[in-house]
Amino acid sequence: MLKTIQRSSPHLHSCITSASAAGFQPNCLFLQQLLQTSGLFYSVEMATAGKVIRCKAAVAWEFNQPLVIEEVEVAPPQEKEIRIKIVATGVCQSDLYFLCKCLNQTMFPAVFGHEAAGVVESIGPGVTEFQPGDTVIPLFMPQCRECRLCKSPKTNLCVNGSAGRIDERSFERSRISCRGRKLLQFMGTSSFSEFTVVKEISVAKIDPAAPLDKVCLIGCAICTGYGAAVNTAKVEAGSSCAVFGLGAVGLAAVMGCRAAAASRIIAVDINPEKFEKAKVLGATDVVNPNDHSRPIQQVIQEMTGGGVDFSFECIGNVEVMRSALESCAAGWGVSVIAGWTDMQNFSSPPIQLMTGRKWTGTLFGGFKGKDGVAQMVRAYLDRKLMVDEFITHNLRLDQVNEAVELMKNGRCVRAVLSVAPQ
Repeated sequence: MLKTIQRSSPHLHSCITSASAAGFQPNCLFLQQLLQTSGLFYSVEMATAGKVIRCKAAVAWEFNQPLVIEEVEVAPPQEKEIRIKIVATGVCQSDLYFLCKCLNQTMFPAVFGHEAAGVVESIGPGVTEFQPGDTVIPLFMPQCRECRLCKSPKTNLCVNGSAGRIDERSFERSRISCRGRKLLQFMGTSSFSEFTVVKEISVAKIDPAAPLDKVCLIGCAICTGYGAAVNTAKVEAGSSCAVFGLGAVGLAAVMGCRAAAASRIIAVDINPEKFEKAKVLGATDVVNPNDHSRPIQQVIQEMTGGGVDFSFECIGNVEVMRSALESCAAGWGVSVIAGWTDMQNFSSPPIQLMTGRKWTGTLFGGFKGKDGVAQMVRAYLDRKLMVDEFITHNLRLDQVNEAVELMKNGRCVRAVLSVAPQ
């Protein structure tokens, strides 16, 4: 990087050299911030601006088949688009759902991955919010800040969002191709690739001091679960909560309930190996439904003397959604659906709602993408948010199928893949 500075600004390079001779040893982060504040960009990245980049990506050619590491071509960003070098990405249950379970198989071939962090490599025409070298988190929930939804404090939706919608135009919009075929950019992101192109409205700028191999999880699981508690349910101090499913989203919901000062947090899962992690993040009680002969909602009703104030379904299972609702107290209980599925409809007897319970759902925990992600990264840097505790495995991009198997078998909370060097 010193060579970059030497070429771009000999005077600045001379100052750094003199400081080094006096005993100051600048690290990579310091030099990165110096480049940004000096208005200088990485010459290496800028050398690729406007050109097709050939890089590695994990490609899903077929439904429910192993991903294949391929050389792909990533086109330059177009109007209001940004090309990002992906440094790290989590492997999320949503990736597995669309790879292995979803009934819509028209989405292949695709590049999955949507929970990531990286560095801006180049920008397309009309981009004003970013510059090469910015550290960013790509968003599957855009925030244009201009539409009626973005301007409303009542929702985090954006009229430009397309979560779960896939058609032929999705392929046409893709900037990633392989063997002459366009590859679907999953959720508009595709972070299982060393480089990707996303819309300017789907990128959050974050503090460059943030470790990208940690804060990448803020791009999906942590915001989704934590926000379900603090934004959607609005958990109250002294209340009781039940969280169903202790994957990364569920554990983040536990953490959110504790942040909201809930007095009792019941963590529910059929895998007892997840209980210790839940306790670290704030659970006061743990329950395995397999240890009981009665329905879990009856167990929780009896544990709490009539039901919890707030419950959270963090799996994407319609039967568990009903159990979570019926675990709530009549009169005021609130149940939030945070787990994704589009394979089945959910149902419950109307009396459950007629007696005062409320049933609602959340995408991305109610956080507006750009604003919420930056705030959560700041909270992590200020040691107000736990993130490291969610990471159980660190792997390389070429080990992505190992990460998939770990997730399928419930043997990890979150695997983070190292994608491209920072």
